[in-house]
Amino acid sequence: MASGTLASKFTAFLNHPAGPKTIHFWAPTFKWGITFANIADLQRPPEKLSYPQQIAVTATGVIWSRYSTQITPVNYNLLAVNFFMAITGGYQLSRKLRHDYGGEGGAAVATA
Repeated sequence: MASGTLASKFTAFLNHPAGPKTIHFWAPTFKWGITFANIADLQRPPEKLSYPQQIAVTATGVIWSRYSTQITPVNYNLLAVNFFMAITGGYQLSRKLRHDYGGEGGAAVATA
């Protein structure tokens, strides 16, 4: 009986409008690569971070997180990836701002 329930849940997942047979599953799944790359960049020195890139990552995350809650059916994979994009982009942006305008390396910029 448990295997029948598991099989029906798996079938429901496969045939879901945002399931693995659609682009609505695969696009957010591959988009996780951007989030993982941004997490890997936490080891990168702040002076090597790019304002335009991190603003784009943060804005994309915020905009598409909102969008993913408004579409039917709600795409939780899209919501999760974009939420984490916004978080990692915002954190990287704060690292860059702290480095350039205070804290870690702000004095060097002010004297230059």
